Amino acid sequence: MAVERLGTILKHLSPGSPLSTITSKNADDIVITLAIRTPLAKAKKGGFKDTTLEYLTYAILKEVKERSNLDPALVEDIAMGNVSDGKAAYKLRAAALAAGFPNTAGAYSLNRFCSSGLKAVADIANSISTGNIDVGIALGAESMSIGGDALEQPFDAEVTKHSQESIDCMEPMGWTSENVSRDFGITREKMDEYAAESFQRAERAQKAGLFDEEIVPIKTRVKDANGEWKEVTLTKDEGIRPGTTAQGLGKIRSAFPQWGPTTTGGNASQVTDGAAAVLLMKRSTAIKLGQPILAKYVGSTVAGLPPRIMGIGPAVAIPKLLGKYGLTLSDIDVIEINEAFASMAVYCRDKLGLEWTKMNPRGGAIALGHPLGATGARQIVTGLAECRKNGKKILLTSMCIGTGMGMAGLFVNEQ
Repeated sequence: MAVERLGTILKHLSPGSPLSTITSKNADDIVITLAIRTPLAKAKKGGFKDTTLEYLTYAILKEVKERSNLDPALVEDIAMGNVSDGKAAYKLRAAALAAGFPNTAGAYSLNRFCSSGLKAVADIANSISTGNIDVGIALGAESMSIGGDALEQPFDAEVTKHSQESIDCMEPMGWTSENVSRDFGITREKMDEYAAESFQRAERAQKAGLFDEEIVPIKTRVKDANGEWKEVTLTKDEGIRPGTTAQGLGKIRSAFPQWGPTTTGGNASQVTDGAAAVLLMKRSTAIKLGQPILAKYVGSTVAGLPPRIMGIGPAVAIPKLLGKYGLTLSDIDVIEINEAFASMAVYCRDKLGLEWTKMNPRGGAIALGHPLGATGARQIVTGLAECRKNGKKILLTSMCIGTGMGMAGLFVNEQ
């Protein structure tokens, strides 16, 4: 381990190397000065089941304002990733104003499915880089208790008749998981083994208090079985199942028997409510304002692939992103992949040859949950916390995207 660590340090220090380029500190770097998230709660039955999207958004924006000690008048734009709520832009604007950000700050929502949180970060970073704004907030928020991503009706046949892949865009996500499992020989046993490890890592992390640094407590109200309202404060992720084993997961029935036998409620991501937020600005601005610099945003990219196997999106997005910066996977210290389904996680791990110890070291969406619009931001919060805890430098995040895409983001921890 010591030799390996020394080799990594030397690569970081080598002048002119891709690593030295991305880890260099320049005034125009886009940096993260705050990265927080809410607890992740079980949709429809957990602590946020009666919490509206606007309240969830308000609560985390209020935390951003208070924890950053930044004059809210300096925030010029707020971008929120959200998948299931067509009125998200209205709700974000109202939440931002209620949280204490003045009406001079813009606000908008965006939807690129499960990458929406990362896309929000990229949007704000690009706006800062081009000089459109100086300070911005990127967040992702999702109430899956209220919404979801299922299609209400088929697409217009006059469109889909021209392309089988156009038709495939309507396939439910569970169907695409079974396609990946079947096409690439990902067995139920491999999927359950992967899922069990995700649960066990998350359980260890929670017991060790590792998530406490990431999570901001959220006060909200819950209606009990008698219809009575009570105030609660959420502080812990709810989806982690202590004592989970591959053998136990093997007893769970298939969730989508009409499409295949391998995907279950135990080896797929959980339906979840939650939010995460990231505060961004240039390095020069952070220094001027006395803001702590947590990390540097290096860049991100998106890549497409057949819609019917959308889950393997990280397997095309990650090589594309690394290629843009001349990096290899050996340069990466921590990798966060979304775990929409164990089928895609196993495929991406094995296809790319990812070191499993580097991949989702605190567990992923199978154990923690997958609030669709929030996951892309949540991965950044979790990944940077892991880097800080263990003295790691380079964070790579990636996720699959419904309809056949993948996205990946690259960050440098500076704490």
